[in-house]
Amino acid sequence: MKKNRIIIFDTTLRDGEQCPGASMTLREKLEVARQLARLKVDVIEGGFPVISEGDFTAVNTIAREIKGPTIAGLARCVPKDIEAAGKAVAPAGKKGRIHVFLATSKLHREFKLGKAQSQIIKLAVDGVKRARKLVADVEFSPEDASRTEPDFLVEVCQAAIDAGATTVNIPDTVGWAVPGQFGELIRHLHESVPEFQSGRAVISVHCHNDLGLAVANSLVAVDAGARQVECTVNGIGERAGNAALEEIVMALKTRDDVYRGYTCGVATRQIVKASKLVARMSGLPVQRSKAIVGENAFAHSSGIHQDGIIKKRETYEIMDPEQVGWGQTELPLTKHSGRAAMAMRLRHLGFKLSDEEINNVFSRFKEIGDKKKFVYDDDLGALVDGQITKVPETWLMEYLNVTSGNHTVPTATVRLRKAATGRSKKETVLEDAGVGDGPVDAALKAIDRLTEMSGRLKDYAIRAVSQGKDALGEVSVKVNFGDGDLVTGKGASTDIIEASAKAYLNAVNRHINNGRGKKKPRKANGQP
Repeated sequence: MKKNRIIIFDTTLRDGEQCPGASMTLREKLEVARQLARLKVDVIEGGFPVISEGDFTAVNTIAREIKGPTIAGLARCVPKDIEAAGKAVAPAGKKGRIHVFLATSKLHREFKLGKAQSQIIKLAVDGVKRARKLVADVEFSPEDASRTEPDFLVEVCQAAIDAGATTVNIPDTVGWAVPGQFGELIRHLHESVPEFQSGRAVISVHCHNDLGLAVANSLVAVDAGARQVECTVNGIGERAGNAALEEIVMALKTRDDVYRGYTCGVATRQIVKASKLVARMSGLPVQRSKAIVGENAFAHSSGIHQDGIIKKRETYEIMDPEQVGWGQTELPLTKHSGRAAMAMRLRHLGFKLSDEEINNVFSRFKEIGDKKKFVYDDDLGALVDGQITKVPETWLMEYLNVTSGNHTVPTATVRLRKAATGRSKKETVLEDAGVGDGPVDAALKAIDRLTEMSGRLKDYAIRAVSQGKDALGEVSVKVNFGDGDLVTGKGASTDIIEASAKAYLNAVNRHINNGRGKKKPRKANGQP
């Protein structure tokens, strides 16, 4: 590896997915992984294989189907975790990595683990050695490293490397660090461990954003000797999130005068595509003012700024928006466009769909085309999202009629078709009506009556997918069905009430598909 080459380790599918309500299906994860490969990240952390069958399958499938990046699976320093991670990443061959972690701070040692320093080192060494028997590429993370005594951290890092770790990650697990302190810590490790200086082992950093300093801490760490940065698309992740990939990458590229020629292999023109896809798949919209990928990132309303941009772009823009994927020309389709034209456009946008899925999207495309003049790229993305996010549909909406007005009690009549289940070989068609505080509330209550569910709407978001008064509306909901988990549902339509009902029904079907309220395994304590 070149001395100034920065490895981009993407943990969107692991740490990013830990954000409440952001869980993705296998198909959604695979689509994100494909885009991350097109983005040319160096490492994709696909999940935590031991915590659930779903996570194991996701990492295993990504390891089998995604070519190019290294595929990593997370594991605690315990045998069952490591064995599961090894099996999950096995299809990746030499591109498989096991990422083991163990808490090292005094706080965690005393109150969480009840272990002495010597015991921590033994557990770390045993974990790395076990992982090394399964893969050649082992990463070790001393959890809560930023609050670990520096000299003890040096001792742990050296022991992990001696045991076979090729990368040692320094997590700021709770976002406690500030740039000056964190930079000094990384510099101390780099100067104290010979393998970091020789390049035999790589210092990585994994920063959380609890104080809004994740990107700043990551960049100062690079300047202090770190050569791998762990980050997520859009900065999504546990609590306040992780260091944002797009900000890390573009800071290195834009300010190469400061970062002395540090480079990474990311294909920056794929950044906006990745951002939009992750936002759709996770149900977490991007803040309009978000750096790099927010809709306002390159918007100029001031007359002075506009004049400057016209005369010389660099007067008010420090980077070319096209460098990150903005400004690409959309070629809107119409209701007269054929299946082949639509399929070609989908391939251009980076979607990989089966013939059956293309047919399903085309059917919806025609429905939308009858309702609006043009079907834009973002409209197509929403239609594909609806296909990708599909789960086995226990309930299918056949009919929705809503009555509402200033002097009318909002009423919704809903007809649902229930698929044949169990011993029943016949579909069931049920119809009922509900009243509510508004048309959306009425529709959701009618769905609850028909499905015998009782979901509590915890979050509701709506956005116009494309431009114009006939824009496709995309609704994302997060629903609690009584088991404590938040289930995400998504739906799209030119009618926002219909989109809301579709999103809620999608959440119902996801909940049923997850086992009718059986609590899914949550993340194990102490992930970096």
